[in-house]
Amino acid sequence: MESRLRVQGHPIQPMLVTFPFGLFVSAAVFDLADVAGGPAFLGEVGYWTAVAALVAAALTAVAGMVDLWDVRADRTRRTAVTVNLVNAAMAALFLLTCLIRAHAPQRGATGGQLATELLALAVGSVGVWLGAGLMRQFDRGRASEQGGLDALAELPASTVEIIRPPARVAGRVR
Repeated sequence: MESRLRVQGHPIQPMLVTFPFGLFVSAAVFDLADVAGGPAFLGEVGYWTAVAALVAAALTAVAGMVDLWDVRADRTRRTAVTVNLVNAAMAALFLLTCLIRAHAPQRGATGGQLATELLALAVGSVGVWLGAGLMRQFDRGRASEQGGLDALAELPASTVEIIRPPARVAGRVR
């Protein structure tokens, strides 16, 4: 899979996915502590952590859509679309719990909301698994096109690249 947005030759979107996923896990841990009888402020922290994760998920989705723009219409594209849809489903479930909690006085979680968050994390884990497969495919492609893994050490000095896609003529790249 080729990517327009890169850092040191590696796609940015898979790196960004770790932020919302990690924040969603942290929000669920705070909410678990709140539901288990911890101090009330833990529910508030869980809520705001989920809100931060939603913002990070939105930025990650933008990077994913930019990368998706140039993926060929084959199995790789279907997998990339699936990864983005699964990540969007995870974010949608967390958004649902945040919207429900937004009007509560202390924004604490309930058992049902925690169960929804745990379901969202299970869905997100599938997205992480699929995304890891795409990254392995990307790394294999880069290693073979550059002459082996040793060639990866000889990347250009530029740290951030925005690659212009090749021109397409009648569905084919010239």
